[in-house]
Amino acid sequence: MKNIFRFKQFSVDQSGCGMKINTDGVLLGALATVPGPERILDIGAGTGVISLMLAQRFPKSKVDAVEIDPSAAEAARGNFVSSPFADRLCLIEGSFQDYSTQPEAPAYNMIVSNPPFFLNSLKNPDHQKKLARHAEEGFFDALMQFAEKHLRLEGELWLILPTEAADKTRNIAVSMGFHLTGSTEVKSFEADLPHREVLVFSRKQKKKDTASLIIYEAPKIYTKAYKELLRDFLIIF
Repeated sequence: MKNIFRFKQFSVDQSGCGMKINTDGVLLGALATVPGPERILDIGAGTGVISLMLAQRFPKSKVDAVEIDPSAAEAARGNFVSSPFADRLCLIEGSFQDYSTQPEAPAYNMIVSNPPFFLNSLKNPDHQKKLARHAEEGFFDALMQFAEKHLRLEGELWLILPTEAADKTRNIAVSMGFHLTGSTEVKSFEADLPHREVLVFSRKQKKKDTASLIIYEAPKIYTKAYKELLRDFLIIF
């Protein structure tokens, strides 16, 4: 039986893939934005949710998606083909490091990633989950080097990370000459500490935008802000 998650304008088939749709992905897909992007890149695309959301939001944009896990890449490719945005979506199987060496790799207006984030921790024995959630030493250095090479001067890099990984990534980015131009703290409930951060980096210095987002106003009851953010995508809203 196929495991299909239905959005308002497309469906995502997760069958046979260890990577499931999560809140991090849909938040990044709904929040990431630059004015009129011509080219967008999704690094670590999984089953393609973020890419599909961005293709929906930016109808004139071409969206490339890089995914290293073969089963997730296969699922993303199928989801792209069956979507209304198929002609603007491209799946690239492999690592973003290998993609960077290809002559056809262009410069992007926006790069987004919901990357692996368990740093220096016990590796998950399940290979798919390891690829999805564990970053090797130097991963975020390589990610920022990729952005330095493939992000247009006016472009932006959008990441969603746990707070600890966000702190490390922020330090790496600043050391490489990037500017933190935006951040959104994400909390489950108002009284909670933030458990995720959405970070925005640019090679050009800009006024920093800061925001916060609370997901639940009570157990199993979403806040108005969360519902408004995802109203165009999720059928439950």
